[in-house]
Order: sequence, then structure tokens, then C-alpha cells
Amino acid sequence: MINISNAKSNGPIKPEVAFLEFAFRPLFLLASLFSIISLLVWNSTLTGSISLNLYGGSLWWHMHEMLFGFTAAIIVGFLLTAVQNWTKVKGVNGLGLLALVAVWFTARVLFFLPTVIPHWLIASVDIAFLPIAALCLAYPILKVKQWRNLMFIPILVMMSLVNFTMHYAVFIQDFQLINSASTAMVLLVTLVMCIMGGRVFPMFTANGTKTPRTNALPWLENLAMGSTLLAVLSSFNIIELPAILIAIIFFVAAIANATRALRWKIWVTLKTPLVWSLHISYLCIAIGLLMYGLSEITTVVSHSQAIHALTVGAMGTMILSMISRVSLGHTGRNIVVGKVMTIAFIAIILAFFTRVFGSYFIGNYSQVIAAAVGFWVIAYGCFVVLYFPILTKPRFR
Repeated sequence: MINISNAKSNGPIKPEVAFLEFAFRPLFLLASLFSIISLLVWNSTLTGSISLNLYGGSLWWHMHEMLFGFTAAIIVGFLLTAVQNWTKVKGVNGLGLLALVAVWFTARVLFFLPTVIPHWLIASVDIAFLPIAALCLAYPILKVKQWRNLMFIPILVMMSLVNFTMHYAVFIQDFQLINSASTAMVLLVTLVMCIMGGRVFPMFTANGTKTPRTNALPWLENLAMGSTLLAVLSSFNIIELPAILIAIIFFVAAIANATRALRWKIWVTLKTPLVWSLHISYLCIAIGLLMYGLSEITTVVSHSQAIHALTVGAMGTMILSMISRVSLGHTGRNIVVGKVMTIAFIAIILAFFTRVFGSYFIGNYSQVIAAAVGFWVIAYGCFVVLYFPILTKPRFR
């Protein structure tokens, strides 16, 4: 079970080191702040407000940084926090955690210096983050021989390989490879969200709404996970599959995950923002998978719309909800949010609708992007401002 919201204190924490007590503290805060900055930079480059010489070019930088600069950092923060609950072994903290965060932060800075720093060095620093994180995750798992949670190690390794591929594609100037690699990363993260959702969302729903927990149906779980895994593998292009077959794989994954989500009864969560936001994020997975399948065989929706349904809708919403919950639970606070974070959840959902469907209603595409970015900034800005003292100060109790 991924129980990462009710950790107990390991004793008094000095204020000056509280920020480095758990991986979630620096990575949630810094990655959220970075997502705001990166999207503002991206929108400014699109409108011509600023002109930057970015490693890989502005489009590559946008895709890469939202996936590996933001999303991967959040995933690492989750896993390195969760592993302490799984194994009861103290995870990376203090100077070790500072070093890991420094690698992540340095890569973000180096991307702005492609004319000063050798490209091989920029790529090496960035690629190093996920393998180092995988080693930090593997140590406590292997120490207590908790084999069931080893599954996350190969996922981080695959993400590392995808990151390497994105850098390699820059060196050989292969945009098609860049697009394939970024899509593979989106689907890998989608698989992680499906795994996590199945493990904890029914429990969060039952605990948050005081209603009976929905028991899993083994056949449905296997179908949802199996079809989503096939969707991930199809993106690797190891074997070139017919478009109709890819579409069928994604349709099955969409239906299975939608059925899974509806069984968790979103209608009982409407008074609990920390729970209904998770349900909506999971439904966005189904929407994104459905749109991806459609994009393979029709022109009704584009590949970009499908990808952004999975990124802005599913990842953006699920991450915001989960980091809000985890940050409260691991700092000794009640796992309840007020009006500010409820507004934040609404804003990120509006960002999803605007980015994915806005072009149907707004003729100026730049206005669609600007509006979606604005909603994202509101959503994650609320988190950064509200949670800054929570993440930087010692446990509340």
C-alpha cells in the first residue's frame, strides 16, 4: 500500500533542518514553483515577449521540463517519502537530500546556458537525477527485502532511459524521436498514476467521506493495468503497430480505467475537495486515453489534445491534490483543505478544459495557451504560497 499521508515523527526536528527531513518538502515546493516559472517562460517565448537561447530549443525545453523538471521531481518526492512508511527505514535526508535536490536544481539552471556550458555536461547533470533517486529508493527496499515495492525501480529506470533518449534526440536533431520519447514519458507517468490510484483512492474515498470502501474487482484491475501497460509499450515503437490496433488498446484502457474510477463513487465525495479532485484527475486519465485512441484514427481530436488531457488534466490535478494531502499528513496537520486550495483545484481543472478544449471556442490559439497558463499559475501559486510555511517549518505536532 502506498501510505504516504500519515507518517509519524521520528523525534523532535530542529527548525533549520526541517526542510530536509523528508524528500517531499523541498521537491514538492521547488517543483511546484518551477512549474509556474517554466510555463510563464514558455508562454512568453510563444508570444515573443522574451527571446531565450534554451538548450534543445523552446519547444523541447517546454516538453522536457514539465515532464522531467516538474513531474519527475514530484514522483521522486512521493516515492522517497513513501519508502520510509513501507520499510520503516530512514530514507535520504539532510545533506544527502540536499545533494539530490542540488542535482535537480542545477540541471534546471544549466538549460538556460547552452552557449556557456558544454551540451554533454548539461545532459549528464540532468540525466543523473532519476538514477540517483532510484538508488535512494532501492536501498531501503532491498535492506528489508520488500520485493513487492521493487516495481517502482524499473519504472524510474525506464524514465531515465526516456530522458536519455530525449537528450540524444537533441544531439541528432530528430524531432520525431523527441515527440516519441516525450509521449512515452507521459504514458509511463500515466501508468504510475493508475497504480497509485488503485492502491489509495478507494481508501482515501472511504476515509474522507466515511462511507464503505469499494472492493477491487481482480479482473477489472488486471484489465486496467494490463491495457495501460500495453499503451505504454506501444509508445516505445519497438514494433510498428497498425493505427487501428493502437487505437483499440487505448480504447480498452480508457474504458477499463473509467469503469474503475466510476466504481469509486465520485458522487459521495462532493463535499471533500481533497477527494473529488483525485477522482476528477483519474477520470482525466480515461479521457486522455480515449482521445489518444481517437487521434490515431480520426481528426476529431489531435495528439496534442490527448497528451494535454493526460498532462494538464490528469497529472496536473492529481499532483496538486496529492501534494496537498501528503504535505498536511506528514507535517502533523489535519488532512483537510479550505477555500484557497478548493479554488486551486477548480483552477487546475479549468486549465485542463481550456488547454484541451479551448480551441473549439476561442479562435486565437495564443489566447488559449495564455488562459490555460493563467489558471495553472493560480492553482500552483495557491499551493506555493499556502504551503511554503508548512513545508519549511517543523511538524505541527
